[in-house]
Amino acid sequence: MKQVFIAFLFFGFAATAQNSPSKEFTYTEFLGYVKKYHPLVKSANLEINKAQANLMMARGGFDPKIEVDFSQKQFKDKEYYSILNSSFKIPTWYGIEIKAGFDNNEGIYLNPENTVPNQGLTSLGITVPLGQGLFINQRMADVRKAKMQIQLSQAERKLQAIAVLYDASLAYFNWKKNFNEVQLYQEYNSNAQIRFKGIQTLIQQGDKPSIDSVEAGIIVKNRILNLEDSELKLAKAKLELSNFLWLENNIPLELSDELIPEIQLEFTIQESLKTNDLLNADFSITNHPKINALQSKIDMLNVEKKLKANMLLPKIDVGYSYISEPSYIDNYQFQDYKIGLDFYFPLFLRKERGSLKLAKFKVQETEFALDLERVQLTNKINAQKMEIESLLRQKELIKALVQDNLTMLNSEERLFSFGESSLFLINTRENNLVIARLSKIALENRFYISNSELFKIMANPD
Repeated sequence: MKQVFIAFLFFGFAATAQNSPSKEFTYTEFLGYVKKYHPLVKSANLEINKAQANLMMARGGFDPKIEVDFSQKQFKDKEYYSILNSSFKIPTWYGIEIKAGFDNNEGIYLNPENTVPNQGLTSLGITVPLGQGLFINQRMADVRKAKMQIQLSQAERKLQAIAVLYDASLAYFNWKKNFNEVQLYQEYNSNAQIRFKGIQTLIQQGDKPSIDSVEAGIIVKNRILNLEDSELKLAKAKLELSNFLWLENNIPLELSDELIPEIQLEFTIQESLKTNDLLNADFSITNHPKINALQSKIDMLNVEKKLKANMLLPKIDVGYSYISEPSYIDNYQFQDYKIGLDFYFPLFLRKERGSLKLAKFKVQETEFALDLERVQLTNKINAQKMEIESLLRQKELIKALVQDNLTMLNSEERLFSFGESSLFLINTRENNLVIARLSKIALENRFYISNSELFKIMANPD
């Protein structure tokens, strides 16, 4: 009868559980909130809008322009001069510019070169660059680079978003790890409390020496200390996780105490992060955001290199304008025209040659970075796949280890109920089981982090 009483006091209790209703906050739901509402993810989306705005600015270099220049001088009731020069310019893609103008000048002290008929003078002409600026010029280069900037911004948006999702994932895994540790310490603290009360009862009945209560009390104090520390870590983990919870209009959220992390996360995480597809098939890095970003930078630098090479050509601008009075604009006269020639060419071209060399070096430097990035990405993916596969094997081993320690504890408890063991041995077995379960929690956390690192390397947040 005494053996039955001891077994009831020490080993007849069930693991503690929360009585209050709780709701799972799954990892997939959490990532959905981060993707949709986190300010840094929204900021990443703005990069594309900024690139589109830059493209609009670059295209503005080809906008038609109206120019009006008017000046007048009046002194002592005399009109010295009144000069009106107006024009309408249309820039075209290959540096050619079409210009229509109207001049109307008068005055007693007017410069003779500004003298025009009473009705004014109209003109229609064209300016053509024969050297610099014909096949590529600053306006053309700006538009081309702005288009490439959009592609670069799309790649950078993915990289910035993936960094936020990775940090958010680490916060979620840390929350789950500390939550599981709190549950573990709550369970074994309850066990220690019941065992301590049972020892006190047996001491009062004279079945156990009083020193056993000291040993049982030490275990209780250790369990309380561990529980207090784990609850502190859990509270901090909740606050850290709340940094990634937002609603519309940038309203921050705080994690409710009723929410618990996903219980079966180890079975769903690979599907949530799409890492299961990568483990079962080869992953191509051709469309990787880092590769696309570096390739876009190379393309932009090549445009700049072509522009610098164009600067080695002499600057030759030839212009022709047909001029006539407004009433005779439809009666073309070959002898009424204005032509111009602008020529510019530095003799040594040291500035231009130096700029071209620097542009070539920048292209080579970025190409080296691209080659290195390809190798690093491939090796990182392979290393991460190996780590995940190893962690899967370790998970099976740690499960078996936990089960073996639980079997040893149950066996020791049965021996104790028959008087063939001691409280010291039971506590030792239980400590080994706690250590094994803590290792299991830590290993699961490593498995989650390893999958999120693979997700980060893949850099595909969509």
